[in-house]
Amino acid sequence: MGEFDLIRRYFTRPSPGAVVGVGDDCAILQTAPGMQLAISTDMLVEGRHFFSDVDPHALGHKALAVNLSDLAACGARPLAFTLALALPSADGAWLRPFSAGLWELADAHGCELIGGDTTRGPLNLCITVFGEVPGDAAGPARTQALLRSGAQAGDDVYVSGTLGEAALGLQHLQGRLQLDALAAAACRARLERPTPRVALGLALRGIASACADVSDGLLGDLGHILERSAVGAQLDDAALLACCPWASSGMDAQHVRDCVLNGGDDYELVFTAAPEYAAAVTAAAHASGTPVRRIGRIDALPGLRVVDSAGQAMAASRQGFDHFAPADARPRSTAP
Repeated sequence: MGEFDLIRRYFTRPSPGAVVGVGDDCAILQTAPGMQLAISTDMLVEGRHFFSDVDPHALGHKALAVNLSDLAACGARPLAFTLALALPSADGAWLRPFSAGLWELADAHGCELIGGDTTRGPLNLCITVFGEVPGDAAGPARTQALLRSGAQAGDDVYVSGTLGEAALGLQHLQGRLQLDALAAAACRARLERPTPRVALGLALRGIASACADVSDGLLGDLGHILERSAVGAQLDDAALLACCPWASSGMDAQHVRDCVLNGGDDYELVFTAAPEYAAAVTAAAHASGTPVRRIGRIDALPGLRVVDSAGQAMAASRQGFDHFAPADARPRSTAP
């Protein structure tokens, strides 16, 4: 199978939302008047982001999901994406389920594949996703996108969905943790098939003061909000443990806490909102069909603190995943 036959067979179909789609030197997108493009790129590398024996259907899903999660964090509606794909060989038995997983998630979000590149090499997936978000009548430099820089002292801190399950699933696959069959299946599904919270991100426009997706660990990604907003935060330990459905299953609480705070690969949203928007946050969660939990509050004191039921500070080291951190300092969260 040649390169262009591979593209035609597995990654080409009509793209009515694009002026020009797959097959030309450039894709052409027409966005609506008053709308702005949101663009994000993510790369998944075999041996770094996924195991070599991962289900290709799940890998197709995750390759797009991690990019859609970035759009969700900005409150952007998905439009289209490009795929750069390095393959050891043109293996139809692998490409068929991989492209099926990719198409299924793309169709669920109305996001069209409009181009990309293929080459021979170690398995490497790179997707660039395009979304749209309204501009702001105040001027072309303004936007209605959710950003990391708007959190203010007094805002509540929320997270969507569950945290820590992907890290538990990875540790089980690595043989570093033994889970029962039910927990292992659930945690592996969260690791390999994350749910991008696009509907919630759209619903939070005009409500959330700041937002980020939890890809590298809650403390690390919330830390980006704190840094960009020049504020601090206090998180409630009981609320954090409640974010993991396996916290009450007899598992060591400190281990669960570490996975919730530093595990990564959750692809949930962490966001802030003023207390007077609490009812609006609840309504946005309901409208989007996404569970949301309040876990703390923004304050003016720099830094990030976790407190127990008595209000006493607990030890909580911030270890967001960093591909280029020294090996002994990097939590094994997103890579085997």
